[in-house]
Amino acid sequence: MNATPAADWTEDLALIRDAARQAGEIALGFFGNAPEVWWKNEGRSPVSAADFAANDRLQNLLLKARPHYGWLSEETDDDAARLDVETLFVVDPIDGTRAFINGEKTWCVSVAVVHRGSPVAGVLYAPALAEEFYAAAQTPAYKNGVVISVSSEKPGSVRQIAVAEDMLGRFSSEFRATLNRIRHVPSLAYRLAMVADGRIDGTVVKRNSHDWDLAAADLILERAGGRLVDLDASRLIYNRREVQHEILCGGAEHVLDSLVRGLRAG
Repeated sequence: MNATPAADWTEDLALIRDAARQAGEIALGFFGNAPEVWWKNEGRSPVSAADFAANDRLQNLLLKARPHYGWLSEETDDDAARLDVETLFVVDPIDGTRAFINGEKTWCVSVAVVHRGSPVAGVLYAPALAEEFYAAAQTPAYKNGVVISVSSEKPGSVRQIAVAEDMLGRFSSEFRATLNRIRHVPSLAYRLAMVADGRIDGTVVKRNSHDWDLAAADLILERAGGRLVDLDASRLIYNRREVQHEILCGGAEHVLDSLVRGLRAG
């Protein structure tokens, strides 16, 4: 990460944790109650009344507290002014809207503070699961107040990987034999949190993910001992003009290089 080592982001972390909890409780009020749903991106992506309500709460709370910060959210029209600030909030009010609409609990509020292109504070709040993941640039990663870490290598064991069926086919048959593909989790941020707390070893992210899907989870994964990288094995840079990303891999060190090499060769 490129954050200034001397910076203390714990106050910002406390701020975004409180905001995420408030937004999560608002979203939870809609959960299971058939909120109104619209479709965007030519009908490919759903957005619900809960997304907009949670987004409004986050924007009001966070920009009131830090009016000099920029803003990037999935549910707010992009403003190029964010490119002129060093620090901004990067927000997905409900990551996993499809799961939310379908009554699945694996959705979360994702909020990050990004400074000079790197996340320096991040929180993922999953109210339907009563789970909160969070970290700052100089803290461990936590889940519900307990320090978490990625999985350790166990020689001969099968690696637990979240990967789409069409991406799995890019790996060699020998490598696929060492993997167990887990059931699909619609929330990308939550999948990365599962890697951070060691429930799974890694995940492959298909192209066209966005800053708001990734920033908070990226930091949490890093502080838990893992990494999120592109196929050049490079860390991500946030708050660029284009906020979409190509194929990515996130994981514990014992599996990450194999995932990257396998996809590059496929």
